[in-house]
Amino acid sequence: MIAIDTNILVRLLVNDSTAQAQVALAKALLKRAQRVYVPQIVQVETVWVLEKAYQFDKVAVLTALKHLQKSPLFVLQHKTQFDTALATFETHHADFSDYLILSDCLENAHQLFTFDKKFARLHSVALLNEEHFT
Repeated sequence: MIAIDTNILVRLLVNDSTAQAQVALAKALLKRAQRVYVPQIVQVETVWVLEKAYQFDKVAVLTALKHLQKSPLFVLQHKTQFDTALATFETHHADFSDYLILSDCLENAHQLFTFDKKFARLHSVALLNEEHFT
């Protein structure tokens, strides 16, 4: 099995019209490989690139992530964490990367602290403040 970097995954997901030669190479690689490993950091970077470089809205990002989730072609690192993060991302307002962090913490029974007030609205996330030290 091969692994791919973010730039290849994005080319595949977006079918970027400005980089058709790279899209064709990426598709040929996938066809030859038949299964592709997607590291967790590539998952995070992909969301960032789709949002920032391609201006994808949340619905479009969710569509891309669900494609990764359901396609037998892609083998996701920490798939259970990805699935949990995706479900939470779909119904809440923090970044996908925050939900991957939370998913990892929950899986490993770690309390997660943050200064992000929106993120701390989740019952599993604690807002760090002075009260924790009194």
